[in-house]
Amino acid sequence: MPALSSENLPQYQLHAPNQPLDVDCMLLLIILGKILLNILTLGMRRKGTNQNFMDYFCISLALIDLVLLVNISIISYFRDFVFLGIRFTKYHICLLTQIVSLTYGLLHYPVFVIAYIDYCLNFSRTPKLSSKGQRLFYLSIVILIWISVLAYVLGDPAIHQSLEAQGVSYQCPSYVSSQSYWLSVSMMLLLSGAFITSWSEVLTLIQAVRITSYMNDTILYFPFSPHNSYTGNSKKTLTPKLTVCFLGTWLPFVLLQAVMLFLNVQMPAYIEMNVPWLYFVNSFLIATVCWFNCHEVYLKDSVFPVDPFVNWKCCFIPLMIHHLEQTEKPISVIIC
Repeated sequence: MPALSSENLPQYQLHAPNQPLDVDCMLLLIILGKILLNILTLGMRRKGTNQNFMDYFCISLALIDLVLLVNISIISYFRDFVFLGIRFTKYHICLLTQIVSLTYGLLHYPVFVIAYIDYCLNFSRTPKLSSKGQRLFYLSIVILIWISVLAYVLGDPAIHQSLEAQGVSYQCPSYVSSQSYWLSVSMMLLLSGAFITSWSEVLTLIQAVRITSYMNDTILYFPFSPHNSYTGNSKKTLTPKLTVCFLGTWLPFVLLQAVMLFLNVQMPAYIEMNVPWLYFVNSFLIATVCWFNCHEVYLKDSVFPVDPFVNWKCCFIPLMIHHLEQTEKPISVIIC
């Protein structure tokens, strides 16, 4: 039976189709490295961040990566064994990796949309659930989305035929998701557009930004200009500040994305979906929602979105407190 072509399998591209089925330590090392990167990223989060969908999904992704590593290690160690009446061989390492890749590759759009809706609802004044209710709600959504996408992957006839064909031909291709590619392209274009349209303001802010303390928290303070109108052109005022805050944290990751897009690097989906990438998308979503809902931004922690890596509060303090320099003593001045 011939292997399935890329036209018959939507949203995926074949990569290295003639890769042999034999799996060496490279796959285990790659997944182990990804797990260590996930743990490091989760450990670097700012303390006291609010609960949100993205946090729960990132934790679930780290757990599934760990389960994948354990299963691949067991199959690789025993090579050929029977468990619950099912015979497992080295072929199942390839099969399991491809199922995970197909599942990961289909999750970028749903996770992006659900996280965006979650932050939009946080900005709205709708009644909020209790802390326990929020945890149960987010946990249920995460479980539901994993089950739904996995059921689609296992039930799609084209995918099922492709997996069967690879078992006959002893090929183990890697799949590259188009969802992550187009998300990366869209975010880079929007970020580039924001920087180009406000590059002079961005450079001015970088030269004038200060490190100060506010409510026992160290923040970047953008001096307030009395000529700016918060109600008249708040989005125009926020664009350079959001750009500086985002690039100040994620500039290495932005440069990495630009290089990968320029060189057309194709990464397998089981590597591309990782915790650092999700938190990068998360920060971009928060900046986007804040820009669209700038009139709803308050200093109260119950309303203001809390990013595990970017302190967005410094973008809005000058808009709410015009004389912060008189009430809080700057710690230092950044000279660029």
